[in-house]
Amino acid sequence: MRAIVKPLAHLPKAGADWNLPPWRALPTQWLRNYMGHKPDHCPRTAVKIAYDERAIHVMFRVEDRYVRAVAAAHQDSVCGDSCVEFFFTPGIDVSKGYFNFEMNCGGTMLFHYHAGIPGRGIEIPAGECDGILKTHSLPRIVDPEIQEPVTWTVSYQIPIALLERYCQVIWPAPAAQWRANFYKCADNTSHPHWLTWSPVDNPKPNFHLPQSFGVLAFE
Repeated sequence: MRAIVKPLAHLPKAGADWNLPPWRALPTQWLRNYMGHKPDHCPRTAVKIAYDERAIHVMFRVEDRYVRAVAAAHQDSVCGDSCVEFFFTPGIDVSKGYFNFEMNCGGTMLFHYHAGIPGRGIEIPAGECDGILKTHSLPRIVDPEIQEPVTWTVSYQIPIALLERYCQVIWPAPAAQWRANFYKCADNTSHPHWLTWSPVDNPKPNFHLPQSFGVLAFE
């Protein structure tokens, strides 16, 4: 899989809508693949990504049901909630390590850097997580589970300077490339699922497989 990442001329306003500038003009990537058995609930999940001179900008939109969020603090296990995830290497060599940025529908995040064994990461300090600008359309805690159809969004800005504290970074610029994958999961809801943007060839759900990352091509 390959996604074109366009530069932003103007920064998104806090709480900006998927259908309003600058998000409206950006290409949409769809999470059409799944891991494990085909789920009976497969939420329609889309993501847009862009960049400016200081940050990566990401927005997810999910047409969902059976939505739940109980993680109370950053670095809690948000993957059990209704959650979207961005795994990426800020360059083209996945053997040099990768980040996993996970956010549930209520805006609570888990952010790690993996320099060695996949799945065993360095936790980004909570204070640095607090400094990441984000928006979310649902409350921080969603419990009991929402059974009815609901569309939710989350967006955030990851500062490039923050990534440089953990590894060498190829700064976003025309012709630069990163490796990445986008995911949707809901491990501990009534209808669990594991969706992916770039296909992952593995018999059991496992997002920590950087060899399956697609390409982010900066324009």
